[in-house]
Amino acid sequence: MSYREEYHPKLKYSSQPDNLGIDFNEYSIKELKNLWRSTINKGMHGICFSMYEDGQEPGDTITEEQVERRIEILKPYTKWIRSFSCIEGNEHIPKIAKKHGLKTMVGAWLGDDLEKNEEEIDALIKLSKEGSVDIAAVGNEVLYRNELSITELTTYIKRVKNAVPNIEVGYVDAYYKFSMYPELVDVCDVILSNCYPFWEGCPFDYSLTHMQNMVNQASSVSKGKKVIITETGWPNKGSSEGGAHSSEENAMKYFINTQEWALKSNIDVFYFSSFDESWKVGAEGDVGAYWGLWDKNENLKY
Repeated sequence: MSYREEYHPKLKYSSQPDNLGIDFNEYSIKELKNLWRSTINKGMHGICFSMYEDGQEPGDTITEEQVERRIEILKPYTKWIRSFSCIEGNEHIPKIAKKHGLKTMVGAWLGDDLEKNEEEIDALIKLSKEGSVDIAAVGNEVLYRNELSITELTTYIKRVKNAVPNIEVGYVDAYYKFSMYPELVDVCDVILSNCYPFWEGCPFDYSLTHMQNMVNQASSVSKGKKVIITETGWPNKGSSEGGAHSSEENAMKYFINTQEWALKSNIDVFYFSSFDESWKVGAEGDVGAYWGLWDKNENLKY
C-alpha cells in the first residue's frame, strides 16, 4: 500500500511520545542485528502473509504446497496470520494456518469489480462457517483507493456480520479513514488500522512517536472498540519517501521499536510483511519489493 497521494508534508512530529523507543546510538551494526534476531525469536502477535514468489502476482492461483511451506516458516515466530483475499489459492492460508495452531485474520479483497466482490464475500463467509476465521476483514483500503462508496462498503460488512454473527468483523484502512467515516466505526466490531510512518515521509527518529499518534487518532473515534494495527513496517531498500529513508538499519530499528512498544502497551500488531514480493514494485516503486522480514528466497534477512 502507499500513502503517496495523501502524504501531508506539513505534518508535525511530536517530541512527546508515549514511549521514545530504544536508544540505538551505542549499538554497532552487529549488535543491532543481534537485537533484531533476538526480538524476532521472542515472537510477535501477528504477521501479514506474503503470498507470491518471483514471477507470481495477484490473479495467479497459488497451490496448497506453497502456502504450507511458508506457513511452516512463519509458525515459530507468530501467533496470528493475516491474509488479504479468499480466492485464487488465498483460501488455503487460513485453513493451513489453523492446521498449524495459528489464529487468523482473514480478508475479503474488495474493489470495483462487483462480480469478484461476490466471490470474495461468499468465500469469506464459507471459511468463517468452516471455523477457519477468527477475525473477518471485509475489504482492505477500498475507500483509500476510492473503488467503493461508504454505503456499498458498509452493506458488505453488514452482510458478513449477519451471516457469521459469532465472529468479529471489521474493515482495514489507513488510520485516519475512521475519523472521516463514523458510520464505518458503528458497523465494525473492531477497528483495523494501517499505520505507516514511512509512507507519510516521517524521519525514522520520529517514527515510533508518529505511529503512536496514528493509533491514538484511531482510538479517539473508536467508540471504545478495540483498535488493531493491521499493517506497519519499514522497507530495507529502495527510494526515500520525504524524510523517511529505506535502509537495513532503519528497517531493523523500526521492527524492534514496534515490537517492544506493542508488548509494553498491549497493542495487537500485524507486521508488514513476512516475505519480500517482487511484484509490488509495479504498485509502490522500488521500495515495494523490500518490506519483508524474510527475503524473496524465504531466508531471514539479518
